[in-house]
Amino acid sequence: MSVSDRSNGTSGIVAGTGAGVAAYVLGYLFTYVTQNGAVEEQLAGFNALADLFGGDPIPTWQAVGWLFYNGHFVDTRVPSLIGGDQMTNLISQADGGTLSILFVVPPVLLVLAGVVAGRFAGGTDPTDGAKNGALVVVGYLPLAVLGAFLFRYSVGDGTVAPDVITAVLLAGAVYPAAFGAIGGAAATFVSD
Repeated sequence: MSVSDRSNGTSGIVAGTGAGVAAYVLGYLFTYVTQNGAVEEQLAGFNALADLFGGDPIPTWQAVGWLFYNGHFVDTRVPSLIGGDQMTNLISQADGGTLSILFVVPPVLLVLAGVVAGRFAGGTDPTDGAKNGALVVVGYLPLAVLGAFLFRYSVGDGTVAPDVITAVLLAGAVYPAAFGAIGGAAATFVSD
């Protein structure tokens, strides 16, 4: 392996990591900015009851996190009144409208992240570009794992949270690797 090959490998990891972190953060921020008012309104009744009975209200930032993960097709685990957990995707259950855009945001941001990683790493053919673009998983996966635990709300003996397994596998690994690779391969077609 030549020095330039090692340099390109390192630059690919650095670019992929940075682009993956940026895609995750921008995706959550987009979800928060566009949905925090509606989420706060939906939580008002529950939070008033929780406050009345001495419970902790659900923070808006956590509930927005559930929507962010739902945009990756990661269901939210909700304790059921009859025991056990119920899996739900709040976006799918909504009556169309503006929530549906949340299914598009993660793939678009990850493709763009893949383009950035592919361009920065300097891959010259689609295979190299795809490999470099898939490296966005290095930045996205740790945040997806962290978010799966940060966006947990305890209620009684249960918790409301993104399903950890699909949060890690689907949102953290499959989405960034697949869409990042597409972006990285596309970057080689627009390179000089």
